[in-house]
Amino acid sequence: MTSLELELRAIIEAEGPMPVSRYMALCLGHPRHGYYATRDPLGAAGDFTTAPEISQMFGELIGLWCVEAWRGMQAPKRVRLVELGPGRGTLMHDMLRAAKLEPAFEQALEVHLVETSPVLAGLQREKLAGAAVPVAWHESAADLPAGPLLMIANEFVDALPIDRFVKTAGGWCEQRIGISGEKLAFGLHPTPLSGFDESLPARLRRAAEGSVLERRNLASLREIAARIAAASGAALIVDYGHRRTSFGDTLQAVRMHEFADPLESPGLADLSAHVDFESLAALAKSEGLRVRGPIAQGVFLRRLGIEPRAERLKRKADAKVRSDIDAALARLVGSSPRHMGELFKVISFAHSTLPIGPGFDSG
Repeated sequence: MTSLELELRAIIEAEGPMPVSRYMALCLGHPRHGYYATRDPLGAAGDFTTAPEISQMFGELIGLWCVEAWRGMQAPKRVRLVELGPGRGTLMHDMLRAAKLEPAFEQALEVHLVETSPVLAGLQREKLAGAAVPVAWHESAADLPAGPLLMIANEFVDALPIDRFVKTAGGWCEQRIGISGEKLAFGLHPTPLSGFDESLPARLRRAAEGSVLERRNLASLREIAARIAAASGAALIVDYGHRRTSFGDTLQAVRMHEFADPLESPGLADLSAHVDFESLAALAKSEGLRVRGPIAQGVFLRRLGIEPRAERLKRKADAKVRSDIDAALARLVGSSPRHMGELFKVISFAHSTLPIGPGFDSG
């Protein structure tokens, strides 16, 4: 039994079963025993691998997207480049290398990283130690300075805590986590929620009994959206999930690159759930922003020119490196279940006065 599980059990015994969002927040963010507080989760020696760790091409293209977005903002002399959940700093490192292609953009930059993990913040400081631009760290998006901004979030939203609701014969009930016998277990709050059906999109109001709906706290993204509405800018979100709000149980745990039981060994496995891109679009529109996407990651990266970039990298490479580049390209844009090109989606929201950015059509 992990140290965090002992603490979770004590909370449950004192207060009763806890919401899934509280469980997820403690598993990931507990200051002493939380998953992100105690480890570097990335890479072959960790539990999962993200796109920036697969290939430099990903970060370089995102960096060029930021250059074009900045130009669309009429090239302000000062712009905050914000990343939510920056991992090891690899994505920002590659973005800043691409930024050097436009010296005026690089000179305009202030980098702001929103990170709660001391372990990852330390790795970011090492990775970005030689950056030619000022870099600052924040624990919350609310701490960011005012002014025009460009925000990037890659595999950040999927780790934001979710609440889950189950349709029963009596109505929608909140799922909670309690203790059954010797184990943590899912259960349902006995009292159905009043008016829950009316809060759903019309197409989902006749749910079958047993349907599961997940909802996520998007306060950090609402903070970013409000800042963009007030001072101009754009945001780019890349994550895995579904285009429209839908039913389904998508909470998952990953440990050593394998799926695990979300209720076993809390604090030792990554927890995440599919992103509802329709809810992200609705949030942005509610702040008066213009939304582009979501589109498949593979489509987006191809439109940005990942295939010519791969060919350029291969020109002076040996056979092993060329093979690695081809494998990375396939993983980033391929549509098979083991690739990221279709499962991962890209959405952008921006100030209503800004033009369509690269990678998205004009719709």
